[in-house]
Amino acid sequence: MLKFSLSLLLVFAGAAAHGQAFKPTELAAWKQQAQQVSITRDTYGVPHIYGKTDADAVFGLLYTQCEDDFDRVEMNYLDAIGRLAEVEGEAALAHDLRARLFMDSSQAITIYKKTPPEMKKLLDAFAAGTNYYLATHPTVKPRLLRRFQPWMPLMFSEGSIGGNISVVSIERLKAFYSQKKSSSWLNTDFEKREREPVGSNGFAIAPGKTASGNALLLINPHTSFYFRSEVQMVSQQGLNAYGAVTWGQFFVYQGFNENCGWMHTSSQADSMDEYLETIEKKDGKFFYKYGGKLRPVKTEKVSLPYRDGSKILRRAYTLYRTHHGPIVGQKSENEWVAVRMMNEPLAALQQSYLRTKATGYASFQEVMKLNGNASNNTVFADSKGSIAYWHGNFMPKRDAKFDWSQPVDGSNPATEWKGFHGVSELVQVHNPASGFIQNCNSTPFTAAGASSPVAAKFPSYMAPDAENYRGLNAVRVLSAKSVFTLDTLVAAANDPHLTAFDDMLPPLLTAYQPTSAERAAAPATAEAIEILRAWNHNYSQTSVAQTVAIYWAERLLAKARARVPAAQPQQDYISFTKFALANTSPQEKLAALAEAQDDLTRAFGTWKTPWGDINRFQRLTGNIQETYDDQKPSLPVAFTSSSWGSLAAFGARAYPGTKKRYGTVGNSFVAVVEFGPRIKARSVVTGGQSSRPGTPHFTDQAALYTNGGFKEVRFYPEDVKANAEKTYRPGQP
Repeated sequence: MLKFSLSLLLVFAGAAAHGQAFKPTELAAWKQQAQQVSITRDTYGVPHIYGKTDADAVFGLLYTQCEDDFDRVEMNYLDAIGRLAEVEGEAALAHDLRARLFMDSSQAITIYKKTPPEMKKLLDAFAAGTNYYLATHPTVKPRLLRRFQPWMPLMFSEGSIGGNISVVSIERLKAFYSQKKSSSWLNTDFEKREREPVGSNGFAIAPGKTASGNALLLINPHTSFYFRSEVQMVSQQGLNAYGAVTWGQFFVYQGFNENCGWMHTSSQADSMDEYLETIEKKDGKFFYKYGGKLRPVKTEKVSLPYRDGSKILRRAYTLYRTHHGPIVGQKSENEWVAVRMMNEPLAALQQSYLRTKATGYASFQEVMKLNGNASNNTVFADSKGSIAYWHGNFMPKRDAKFDWSQPVDGSNPATEWKGFHGVSELVQVHNPASGFIQNCNSTPFTAAGASSPVAAKFPSYMAPDAENYRGLNAVRVLSAKSVFTLDTLVAAANDPHLTAFDDMLPPLLTAYQPTSAERAAAPATAEAIEILRAWNHNYSQTSVAQTVAIYWAERLLAKARARVPAAQPQQDYISFTKFALANTSPQEKLAALAEAQDDLTRAFGTWKTPWGDINRFQRLTGNIQETYDDQKPSLPVAFTSSSWGSLAAFGARAYPGTKKRYGTVGNSFVAVVEFGPRIKARSVVTGGQSSRPGTPHFTDQAALYTNGGFKEVRFYPEDVKANAEKTYRPGQP
């Protein structure tokens, strides 16, 4: 007769409470695997996960992620597998439709079945660790997913913000598939100009430019707050990775091991294309032109579920595809838009995981040959002294005579991809003479200062990225210093200069040419001008000039935005700033200043309000959609939106019922690393490791974070042990 321990009986009870069909054999196997995993939480709550195998480490990782924030783990998979509408209702149907157009569960299951054994073990461990958490935590109530499947990570494989398909317009898709086809050619990017930029900063410093003679790396993703957690994964199979993990994924996305480190920044490298398909309808069926002939448009009928109150309803769609890819919109009645992009989830997942075990530059570059990274650049450093940068990774070869920034003629066979560029053909930097590399979601042609690649040597589609104010700031900071340490790298990451105002303020100051009478009649304007004239363009919690400059610039840019011709392509931040300055009069520039002063006075009683009194960090609930309250405690933050060139980014705005601004996007996980014989590293996360209010690690890093501070990373077992808060195995009470 089989005997069960009390803990296993509790697991059965937990599974029953969730209404989950976890089999006794599954539960027993998970409990056995949990015995091969040890988790040590350090004094900041960071989990250090030790497993016998890589799969054991993955099991423990998913278990700890669920402990810290199950809601975000589940929500990321509702997003990735296209089931948001089942919890959020009809408004999310277009989002789910987009996911279904590019990958569905049946495709993911087919790929899973063909996955190589070692990767399949990791996929199985992902599901086992997550399900074991649910089985042992009966009070946790999933919104929808009561069982996680091993194929799910194949639909969420790259780790970046939104992944590949996020570039496909939801509004255009919704218009086409709701048959409002006359309105489906939408310039949806126009409204995005007002949104807070996301992306990241990465710096690498060569040994010749460091006091220790070791390479240094800055890891500084700019994401929505709490988008990733901080972890260490260790196994007896050679895994030892530390860094940031996107909730629900099983690999360190931005981080380091004993040999090397990698930082990803969002890229504009052109890894996808839109094709205009010429459509004809015959006998009720659609065809598209290709090479002088007609081909049938492939169709597929799907029925997508969505929540309506307490009921689940379904809506039927007919999906359309050509050999280029799914149809995502139309330009005219007879011109539909197909999208072609990377759709190799296994390669993407393998690359995402295998790079965490790279042993140096050559090893890391070898993993990149999988061509599975379609949306990110990479800044790299290793213990042998190499620093490197690659702009993108998945890069189709195209005929240079076409403008690939616009939809191309799908009927012309010459617009087909001509294979793929190898890693050696990408825009890249390796050990530049300048001794530094930077990327801030900006052009790679300034990545290493004077040692940067030359644009003329590469096809234009490889790097259409524009320069931005952060990129200008980074080159200035890294060029100015001859020797770096971890401390001075931290200082560089926190350099307070706001480069945008080097361009923006001189025209305002020039516009102010008052007579004595005008100066006397508007003393507040005169005082504000003098404050701005004396300002060094650096952020500070106590800066009134920063407050006035930002409020003024926001109003001026909003006025200019309405003057951008509708047909004009989306402008980058620097180009748009120059457009705004050129297309507003001196009187309008001064009027925007008066408007900013009036708005500040109404909100705060005086326009002379220090920036830190307005720009705040607050964490109250830990919910995915946080709430904010001016009457509850918050912390001042000096750094600001990356739009202004702030290297440390803090995108904040006012919310209903608030006058102060609260940050939601920007610096998240930040780390500096030195790759010597022994790793030295420091890190900080937004707020803390836990999402639960009242727990010790909900906001224990908030003071560090808001002041640009860092904590020591505990990388080696003896350091982890000396700074341990608790050690346990998954499933232990």
